[in-house]
Amino acid sequence: MFPLRVPLLAVLVSVALCQYYDYDYQPASMLGPSGPNCNQECDCPINFPSAMYCDSRKLKFVPIVPTGIKYLYLQNNQIQEIKAGVFDNVTDTLRWLVLDNNQITNGKIEKGTIDKLTALEKLFFSFNELTEPVIPPSKSLDELKMTNNKLSKFPSGLLSDKENLTYINIQHNQLTSDAITGAFKGPKKLLSLDVSHNKLKKLPAGVPSSLEILYADFNDIDGIGAGYLNKLPSLQYLRISNNKLVDSGIPSGVFNVTSLLELDLSFNKLQTIPEINELLEHLFLQANEISKFDLGSFCKFVGPINYSHLKHLRLDANNLTFNSMPPESANCLRHTSEIMFE
Repeated sequence: MFPLRVPLLAVLVSVALCQYYDYDYQPASMLGPSGPNCNQECDCPINFPSAMYCDSRKLKFVPIVPTGIKYLYLQNNQIQEIKAGVFDNVTDTLRWLVLDNNQITNGKIEKGTIDKLTALEKLFFSFNELTEPVIPPSKSLDELKMTNNKLSKFPSGLLSDKENLTYINIQHNQLTSDAITGAFKGPKKLLSLDVSHNKLKKLPAGVPSSLEILYADFNDIDGIGAGYLNKLPSLQYLRISNNKLVDSGIPSGVFNVTSLLELDLSFNKLQTIPEINELLEHLFLQANEISKFDLGSFCKFVGPINYSHLKHLRLDANNLTFNSMPPESANCLRHTSEIMFE
């Protein structure tokens, strides 16, 4: 009933690829020759005339964007600055702006550039040198990604009018809990927030109740506020792995909420299994200090309609073995197809 090991390499590889290639992208060479209405540094394929491809060309500047361009790809260059006027022809039409993998700092972004883009829907600004977010005035913005920068502050109010924003990824920065206080109150439709690989000591406060995904791996979080998850009735996926969680920082029943499907608490300092809701399907607790398998953490009562819906449970790299499970575990964990102890 409980196989001890299942290969995870294929899953991990697919997740890594999805995180890296997160925007639809086809090289210009696959879309035909460049049309006449294009900057000479770039390609504007005649089969996709609303896109301008300027990626991977060792550019040190953002070229002037001609009228009609909606999708601008500038990733993988050596761009250090964005001069005023380069977007003047597309201030109300540019939808996607991809600036990943460059050398841009806040001080080299002149006024009259990103701050004039009123129709932008997606801004990808990862792997640069930003110390604080650069936010366009567009109310249509639905995706914001600024990973692997040097963000140390995220002033409250920057997203106050971004009611259509559904996805924020600011992992791999230098943000503290104080630095993001009130930062995410504006987006009322926010579904996914990734603040992993920062310097947070607690989960972000003031996030909208619409949130379905919250990733906060690799921070300095040592506890969860009582009632925190009750304010997020739509939350389905919560990851707090590789932090400093201890039993005293986990209030009784804090994870016992009906919305959660996946909970990752691996690589922390927990000594007991926290109480979860019977509707949880995936629980990751590997690499903690757990020495007791308490069935009450999974099932308060066991009966025809009272049992855990858990499908996957990881307990490897703890002080437990398969023999740690009490005999009645089979009734409580009747849907569990995988438990890993070693």
